[in-house]
Amino acid sequence: MKRRLAVLALAGAMTVTSLTGCAGGLSDKDVVATVDGDEITADIANFYARFTQAQYETYYAGYLGEDMWSSEAEEGKTYEESVKDSVLEALEDMYLLEDHMEEYEVEITEEDEKSIKNAATDFDEANGLDEKDKVSGSEKTVERLLTLFTIQVKMDNAIKATADLEVSDEEAAQKKMQYVVFPFTTTDEDGNSVELTDDEKAELKKTAEAFAKGAKTAKDFAAYATEQEQEAKDATFDGEETMTIPEQLAKAADALKEGEITDVVEGDNGYYVAKLVSLFDKEATETEKENIRSQRKQEKMDEVLEQWRKDAKIEVNEKVWKKVDFNELSVTMKIEESEPYADEAQTDDVADAAGE
Repeated sequence: MKRRLAVLALAGAMTVTSLTGCAGGLSDKDVVATVDGDEITADIANFYARFTQAQYETYYAGYLGEDMWSSEAEEGKTYEESVKDSVLEALEDMYLLEDHMEEYEVEITEEDEKSIKNAATDFDEANGLDEKDKVSGSEKTVERLLTLFTIQVKMDNAIKATADLEVSDEEAAQKKMQYVVFPFTTTDEDGNSVELTDDEKAELKKTAEAFAKGAKTAKDFAAYATEQEQEAKDATFDGEETMTIPEQLAKAADALKEGEITDVVEGDNGYYVAKLVSLFDKEATETEKENIRSQRKQEKMDEVLEQWRKDAKIEVNEKVWKKVDFNELSVTMKIEESEPYADEAQTDDVADAAGE
């Protein structure tokens, strides 16, 4: 969420319209938190929180309902508490990244400053004083947050560039199979999914066993499946994990030699029969290498930030942060049909709306 917000912001898409509501007595100069003595002031925290709130209310309110912020996001925590925790943690990370810029030779260039200034000016000119006041959206605040976003992106790239990106064929090797599934569910005349009975599953297993027997003598697994009114699907996998096929099937296929076919394999959702097509699928292996590199980059980023957090002194002023209340002020995004990515945030006083 914070990366998407940064991109939108730097693209000049932050626009706030028709804001009403109360700010809960929040002063922009109040300190929400400190990171090694650096103050995260309420204007920065409130503006970031409101922009994030706008995205949630626009894209998720239809699913979560009007009382989304007071509903439970996870055990013992509301959506408001969960989102606010994420917002504050992201801000703390941004301040840590800013503190360590010199270590990675990262700097804000004149071109960056120009882009930030232009985006902040666009935001400022698009909104009235009252509107900006509701979300602490002064030009100075917007510039500061955009600067933090820019630092975050540059530091993210710099830190991830230090990860070990050498991945061997052996480490990423992917095998390829073709398989047929005999599902444990069927569809009734109303289009509803219906679980098979135990007797039906027993008959289904006999069908799967007959298919496996015939497949072992067939020259073309996929063609044979078509003849039997089944569909052969492709999948790549390794011996440790798989995202698209059951673990039981991957394990059984991993024990095969190239060209061999499994017996019937029972998965959680059906019976499976598979043919090992290749012990080394080059294209899938290259894709897996990229997945491994991406994972290592993120692990490096997480590792660095985790260590900085351990070493830093971070203090939160809960009394001030509590004043940012998503139930008092509603913030939404105005979507322009001609420019689907040019999102504008607008707020409405929940209490006022309820009284209309």
